[in-house]
Amino acid sequence: MNLPRMSPSSLRETLSQMFKSIDFSRASLTDYAFVLIGALVQAFAMRLFLIPAQLVSGGVSGAAQLINHYTGWPIGLMVFVGNAPLFLLGWRHLGGPRFALRTALAVTAFSFFTDLLGFFLPAQGVVQDLVLNCLYGAVVLGAGLGLVYRGRGTSGGSDILGRILNERLGVPISQSYLVTDSLVILASGLVFAWQNALYALAVTYVSGLAAEMVLEGSNVFRTALIITACPQEVAKKIMTEMERGVTIINATGAYTGAERPVLYCVVTRPEVSQIKSIVKDADPKAFMVIGQAHEALGEGFRPLR
Repeated sequence: MNLPRMSPSSLRETLSQMFKSIDFSRASLTDYAFVLIGALVQAFAMRLFLIPAQLVSGGVSGAAQLINHYTGWPIGLMVFVGNAPLFLLGWRHLGGPRFALRTALAVTAFSFFTDLLGFFLPAQGVVQDLVLNCLYGAVVLGAGLGLVYRGRGTSGGSDILGRILNERLGVPISQSYLVTDSLVILASGLVFAWQNALYALAVTYVSGLAAEMVLEGSNVFRTALIITACPQEVAKKIMTEMERGVTIINATGAYTGAERPVLYCVVTRPEVSQIKSIVKDADPKAFMVIGQAHEALGEGFRPLR
């Protein structure tokens, strides 16, 4: 992927499009709030846990930590400058003006908060244990990333590359971090210590998991496929006793060739035992498969937005 070349006139046009795309609707203001809060949470993770423990977070911010170690230049300022070329890449591949506005807000806020908090928070952090800094830094950083993603933005840097890999190739966010941040983490082993680099790898992976959980929710939903001789009775009990919808799918047994309806239902994790009991009481010989749903949207669950 090549960076788009922009002349001064096209740059002015791009900025004009970006400002014209500003939406002050309630939904968009909520997005901006998510982005700002997420950037602040990320900055806290950097200043309280990662920077004091010399744990790089990967990408541009991680590279800024390495440069700061030798030059003392402000980390936030270097993050802001280093994001410029990646910002143009994201403009091209992640949605143009709408992407640019949210990402510019996220990068600017993160850079500002990172340098600002350095004046108020202890330089040595809150704990000295490397493991605790790794775990808490990863979770807090991931929570901030997830909030920014919920605001439909990115935190810039390698997050832009990660989002491109996620949206274009379907690569999970956690794996995208591993791909895009490997070189920076390798360099941190040379600059700080290989022990720190190994912990930084854990930070990258755990923060990706935390970001996915904040962005998409925890896996608390279960799907049930039920093959029973009493489909109407089972479906009625699920709908009346559990107040859950049931879909009847017409299927054919491969061995017998007989038509047999299959019930499909989505329930929460605590409701699994209840649906098992209903099926067992109605038809002890029923066949049932319980699966894990990544997310459930619609009536009875989160609104589809």
